[in-house]
Amino acid sequence: MPAWEGKSKVFKLWVNAVNREPDFVGGPTYFESKDGVHWTRPILRQDEYHGSRENNILVIDPKAHWAANAILNVVRDPDDPDPERRYKGFLSRHPRWPIVSPDEIHWKRLSVPRIPSGDESNMSYDALTGTYIATLKVAGPFGRSQAVSTSKDFEHWTEPRLLYHADAEDQQRAKAWILARLADPTRQDPVYNDPRYYGVDIYNVAVFRYEDLYIILPAMFHTTGPRPEGNTDGFHHVQLACSRNLTSWTRLADRQPFIDNSPVGDAWDTMCMLPPSAPLVRGDELWFYYTAAKYRGKPPNPPPHAGAVCLAVLRRDGFMSLDAGEKPGTLLTKPFVLTGAKLLVNVDAAEGSLEAEVLDAEGKTLAVSQPIVGDQLRATVQWKSGDLADLKGKTITLRFKLRNASFYSFWVGAS
Repeated sequence: MPAWEGKSKVFKLWVNAVNREPDFVGGPTYFESKDGVHWTRPILRQDEYHGSRENNILVIDPKAHWAANAILNVVRDPDDPDPERRYKGFLSRHPRWPIVSPDEIHWKRLSVPRIPSGDESNMSYDALTGTYIATLKVAGPFGRSQAVSTSKDFEHWTEPRLLYHADAEDQQRAKAWILARLADPTRQDPVYNDPRYYGVDIYNVAVFRYEDLYIILPAMFHTTGPRPEGNTDGFHHVQLACSRNLTSWTRLADRQPFIDNSPVGDAWDTMCMLPPSAPLVRGDELWFYYTAAKYRGKPPNPPPHAGAVCLAVLRRDGFMSLDAGEKPGTLLTKPFVLTGAKLLVNVDAAEGSLEAEVLDAEGKTLAVSQPIVGDQLRATVQWKSGDLADLKGKTITLRFKLRNASFYSFWVGAS
């Protein structure tokens, strides 16, 4: 995931690039962007490649080669009082070695124990609790699974414990997904197909704080058959789940894809994708940068460039919505103590409306709103009877009524 540097007003991105032809070279590279879309390659002069140091290759240990030289899961930490530790990440894919940097370019390894993991990991920083959250590839009940380890100082990490794994229902659904994909002429077929191998496991998982819960984005790897060179062929999509405590989780959206493969064409994410560690908040949008590839099993005539970093954009709070059609729908909240003076909503009511009512503990109506119309990400509710400001400190319940609308979120603000 890119990091935004407010002082220099640039996005910073670390990519493990691989040049397979004619000589295999793999390792970390560094990019910058002013807008998060168009990227440049700053000349770092840290490594010689094809007789030149005019490149953007990063070097921590000159003796290390792929995959011991990989830089992974970089986050920017604005809260660390030590400016030499402003950026944090992991070195090496087996296992992870915590590294820090003052400027995103010059890195050093910390003299701390390494973190055990398979060849996949992810990391985010929870600024609300000052916690680093790492997910680590481990074995589970249905193949690849993900453990979680956390740290408050980036040096002492909790013992990894199993966080997320596939289940028996996933296996049944995997067969249906694979067969549907093979029957869809707009989707890229895997190179290797053997029904005896059909199944799904968790290839990588992103976990990040969003408001008062954790969002989980598992990359579901659907296995379609063995590859002659080893491992298996197949495809990914990214699903959606959430957790309150990083111990239990809730699967969302009936296990449907949150980020799915693109149809065959000019897209890069036609076969493989790994989830972003966390979205970047860009105004009224959430930007998800994710790793993508055009194939996993090597086709007879592979394209010269097969992988890329892709961008998916979501409206703020747009993970899920409560929807109503022409027939109105009603949402009744749990009772809560009102701490603010105004109510705000995120709703798409371009063809309909949303109304709010405030109820007391006995269900008596205390306030009724004006109808809210239009596609609005932060509409302030106006009242035609009663006033929320007069109820601060009281226990209330909110009742929302919507018609031809998608309701994303609500929150209470100050006066």
